[in-house]
Amino acid sequence: MNLFNVFNYVFIQKALITGSFIAILCSSLGVFLVLRRLSLIGDGLAHVSFGSIALGLFLGFYPIYIAIPVVMISSILILKLVEKANIYGDAAIGIISSLGIAAGVILASISNGFNIDLFSYLFGNILAISNNEMYLSVLLSLIVIIIIITYYNDLFSITFDEEYAKVSGVNTKKINHFLVLFTAISVILAIKVVGTMLVSALLIIPPVTSLQISKGFKSSIWISVILSATSVILGIFISYYIDIPTGATIVLVNLAFFLISFVIKKIK
Repeated sequence: MNLFNVFNYVFIQKALITGSFIAILCSSLGVFLVLRRLSLIGDGLAHVSFGSIALGLFLGFYPIYIAIPVVMISSILILKLVEKANIYGDAAIGIISSLGIAAGVILASISNGFNIDLFSYLFGNILAISNNEMYLSVLLSLIVIIIIITYYNDLFSITFDEEYAKVSGVNTKKINHFLVLFTAISVILAIKVVGTMLVSALLIIPPVTSLQISKGFKSSIWISVILSATSVILGIFISYYIDIPTGATIVLVNLAFFLISFVIKKIK
């Protein structure tokens, strides 16, 4: 069997294009989140996305269109709880994520008609992605990546010393809002790749892996992007040929890269 014959399938082409863009977005953004110790926000917003997707299915709307504004608002609420209520970041994430998962469970229990659809969003199904989902994912990924590049210096400053960045004239409030909103968008887009249960893996594992072996901040971003995109491509191929869930396979490939980088670091 010719391995390259898989490229002839349209659903594989859409999965590779969509998965690669989302991987680049999540891995580059994840470096900032990991270094700022905000990596758990991805997991918290994934729980919120479960509730928002259940709401969309309950109301009869396309779930992603409901999830995007709901999760973005939730990300701002997390930030406001930290700023106004003097609550630690992990506690604020826990409060909002608990609300999201509880709402999702209640909606799922009172409506039996969409449990199968909800299950598909829990674990992802990138091989069944539609044209509209592909276009939306690529468009939003490009917009966020361009904004990250535009505000790179400001993001870099608040990542390592937010107080100094504020004194230096950086609008830290705006940058923090950008960061959580971008994370919300990344979480929503990644749902189709790995599902709400594993979405935080795309934000955390590639950056952590790159930080094991990189020698600078920019190189850590590039390595994270390359590893993440490679894991998506390999995960799609492996899952297709041996018939196992694609999202879980992508995460396992990411974990394999992490273990290899950990061993390399120990050897050095």
